[in-house]
Amino acid sequence: MQALNPIQKLSLVIAIAICIVAPTMGYIKIGWPPVIIVGGSAVIGFIFWYFAYLRKPTDPKIILPVFILTVAGLQIHMVEEYITGFGPAMSRVFNIPWTEKSFLMIFMMVGPIIYTLTTLGLYYRVPISGFIAWFIFIGPGVAEFTHFIFPMVEPHLEPANINSITQIIHGSEVVNMPNYYYKTTGQFYFPGMWTAVLPMIPGMYAIYRLVKEYRKRKQMELQKEYKAN
Repeated sequence: MQALNPIQKLSLVIAIAICIVAPTMGYIKIGWPPVIIVGGSAVIGFIFWYFAYLRKPTDPKIILPVFILTVAGLQIHMVEEYITGFGPAMSRVFNIPWTEKSFLMIFMMVGPIIYTLTTLGLYYRVPISGFIAWFIFIGPGVAEFTHFIFPMVEPHLEPANINSITQIIHGSEVVNMPNYYYKTTGQFYFPGMWTAVLPMIPGMYAIYRLVKEYRKRKQMELQKEYKAN
């Protein structure tokens, strides 16, 4: 296995830092859900990225289209989440201070900036951009299935009350927290559930396509090595 060059080493350090800092900050600001979902996606994405992209970045013609489609589906998905109150609904389920403002700042404002820069980085084969792409493929690409589980999770706050509530949670006021608990509402729905498949389809295809490309490349390398010997 070839040694890492300075840019690859820096990308490796940054990726490890993201895997540690992102879930830690999520835990401090919100609670355990970001650690499980975000942290888990980051670690799994890191493993795929380390072996399939870091040393030899994937051809932009292969990875860019699936990344852009995944992000486009994700942004449409975020619109549904915002309209139906995903952040406050999660706050009610898990008793966490996820306000509408923090949801907008992270996912609707900061997120698109990162996605745009990642697109540019993938075009120029910048190693750390591959990590962000793999993180997106694993997170929205796979983890969005959790939307179909949330309606069955009993809310921590007033599960039998069908009305929206406002409470102070860990020092932050979270307003208009809706209740989507199936046993209370009689409807199987949670914010973002209908559009969750939009980033999942290209995201999961991206995983399949990139792993296939990685295996193909490894096989070609082994054949060259065999012929050389």
